[in-house]
Amino acid sequence: MSRRKRPIEDSDVDISVSAPKRSAAGLPSLSETLPHAMADMGPSRAWKTLRAVNQKDGFDCMSCAWPDPPERKAAEFCENGAKAIGWEAEPLKIPTQFWAENTLSALESKSEYWLGQQGRLVEPVFKAAGSDHYVPVSWDRAFEVVARELNGLENPDHATFYTSGRTSNEAAFLYQLFVRAYGTNNLPDCSNMCHESTGVAMGATVGVGKSAITYADFAQADLIIIMGQNPGTCHPRMLTALEEAKEAGAGIVAVNPLPEAGLINFRNPQRPRGLVGKGTDLADQYLQIRLAGDMALLQALSKRVLDAERAAPGTVLDRTFIDEHCQGFVGFAAHLATLNERDVLTATGLTSADIDDLAARYLRAEKVIITWAMGITQHKKAVPTIKEIINLLLLRGNIGKPGAGPCPIRGHSNVQGDRTMGIWEKMPPRFLEAIQREFGFDPPRNPGVDAVDSIKGMRDGGIKVLIALGGNLVHAISDTTVAEAALRKTRLSVQISTKLNRSHVVVGEQALILPTLGRTEIDRQGGVKQFVTVEDTVCAVHRSTGPLEPIAPNVLSEVAIVSRMAQAVLGDKVPVDWAGLGRNYDAIRDHISRVVPGFEDFNARIREEDGFVLPHGPRDSRTFPTATGKAMFSVNELETIVIPRGRLLLQTVRSHDQFNTTTYTLNDRYRGIKKGRMVLLVNPSDLAELGFEDGGYVDVHSEADDGVDRVLPQLRLVSYPSARGCAAAYYPEANVLVPLDSTAEESNTPASKSVMIRLEPAAAPVYETAAGHRG
Repeated sequence: MSRRKRPIEDSDVDISVSAPKRSAAGLPSLSETLPHAMADMGPSRAWKTLRAVNQKDGFDCMSCAWPDPPERKAAEFCENGAKAIGWEAEPLKIPTQFWAENTLSALESKSEYWLGQQGRLVEPVFKAAGSDHYVPVSWDRAFEVVARELNGLENPDHATFYTSGRTSNEAAFLYQLFVRAYGTNNLPDCSNMCHESTGVAMGATVGVGKSAITYADFAQADLIIIMGQNPGTCHPRMLTALEEAKEAGAGIVAVNPLPEAGLINFRNPQRPRGLVGKGTDLADQYLQIRLAGDMALLQALSKRVLDAERAAPGTVLDRTFIDEHCQGFVGFAAHLATLNERDVLTATGLTSADIDDLAARYLRAEKVIITWAMGITQHKKAVPTIKEIINLLLLRGNIGKPGAGPCPIRGHSNVQGDRTMGIWEKMPPRFLEAIQREFGFDPPRNPGVDAVDSIKGMRDGGIKVLIALGGNLVHAISDTTVAEAALRKTRLSVQISTKLNRSHVVVGEQALILPTLGRTEIDRQGGVKQFVTVEDTVCAVHRSTGPLEPIAPNVLSEVAIVSRMAQAVLGDKVPVDWAGLGRNYDAIRDHISRVVPGFEDFNARIREEDGFVLPHGPRDSRTFPTATGKAMFSVNELETIVIPRGRLLLQTVRSHDQFNTTTYTLNDRYRGIKKGRMVLLVNPSDLAELGFEDGGYVDVHSEADDGVDRVLPQLRLVSYPSARGCAAAYYPEANVLVPLDSTAEESNTPASKSVMIRLEPAAAPVYETAAGHRG
């Protein structure tokens, strides 16, 4: 089935700016969701998909990793979930003649938005060395190219194998098995660019780098502190859980440099009061903190807790918990005794009264959840900042009891499951030993490269082949100019994808695009329907089964692609029945059950209606699989960022109509931006101090230690109520400003939320519109 696509909007030709919203969802969300879904999919296709999304017998929405409630509603999806589904499930196909009509040189000039609007990929295509065109090829020919290039490398470490979080548990397990059988641990993934800091920090302090709460804990909490995240756009179904918590008596505090509508007020579109009433005010306190000031805030809160204990000994700290389950308290307390309040106020931009208020809320609460996302993880000091979250929670025993614990929110469905399945360049020895026992070959033990180091390897000539199972690495990673030049130096780049993106047009000497099924589609192998599984952000594992017929008969599932690729590359090199695993996903799950802890009897348990929840020592029994067997208080040196006069600190952000690098429209409804993305949000007082006016245009230059002048030209200035000294621009466009070497300590995550910038006046851009007019 095919149909006419709605006209593609012109980008940034006539940007419209209005005041940011103070409420999320409600009737505007409904008026956006249904017409968008109908326009993308048509009425019957939209009905068939939306009624199955996030249902127990349906498929898992790909737009975030938010957990499903125990009792599902008939419409268990959000506005952005519906847009993600429509984007994938639209029946529009890229026709064969597209590849003859469009050179790569021409496609390189197209926007990410334009590329995504061309329709679904339905046939393998190959760009030969020296050619400027992709041409359709058979699957056999595609796998021959991959085998020739991989087997021609001098060392398996000269290839890198990227993974997107959309990938199912079954595909991820098979992929990492193929890569390790090939001979490398080069398994970068999107976690490297988002929650790697979380894994490092929590692994060191509590022994498990995953959320230590369940869905039900939100409604049992006395206080929920939300740091560095925008749930109204990035995981809107979280707002329902926050509303339920508020109604149950929880206090909510938001800590974020930008005012985000979803944290201020939520109008639940599934309730009458959300449609015609005032909705639910969520944040009782909203702290607009300066970028990178979170560590100082957390230390100041912990110091106030310790001061309260000194004033009333034995009444504030959970001494029993600290003595029985923790280590390092004495050194931690001694370190915070020297904390300078002036440094805290400079770093945070807050007042002492603001911090006192939050400290009082924390001290009144018996059960506290702290939840965070990329606003915390993408800073130089991200890892110690998250360690300070753990410090604060440990002081009053806020882990391992109902209604309390650390809760990192993953932003991509199954990014957590992929890591559980072995998609990591540094899997522990016990996992590799289990692979050896199960499959009879010895996997490599030397650590592989992550996403940032993969780009460096391509840049420096050490990595010659990139294979990407989903995602859009070249546009998602920092330092766009460097990343694109690096990818062009490879001998072969392979993208396994549903739709076009920037990584398909910025390619190696040779390039392949391999079309794959999406979450929404029925997966048949040998005529038998298969299902896959995913793990959400609170460690719950459940089935996912698409309701739609495949977009085209020649499109393969991710499992089938990996299986056939492994056969072509490895042959009988290792004793793995690649073909058998590609035909029967139960066989993959049987192997998983014997390799991955917590997945015992996988095939039986996953067929239970609600799936199952993975074990989690800190959450379940206050047992901590750290080096000492105890939860670790840590000592972290506060290092504040001094913003020189005439400079601002930039963070990259997503618009409301966006998922990762995928853009659905050119609007950002909650922030009041329409018809464009090339904008810079700046506090009005900062604009005045810098001598600029709302609506003017600037070139944005980032300033880094390497002396390279990175510039994002001709952004329209938007006066916006952000924290003083801070600015925001859209990701991935602003990635060009983030140096590749600017990463979080220990985790190597791009520091995309703290980029020093200066503004230079620029003329308004002149655009060629679709109608041929200049505006």
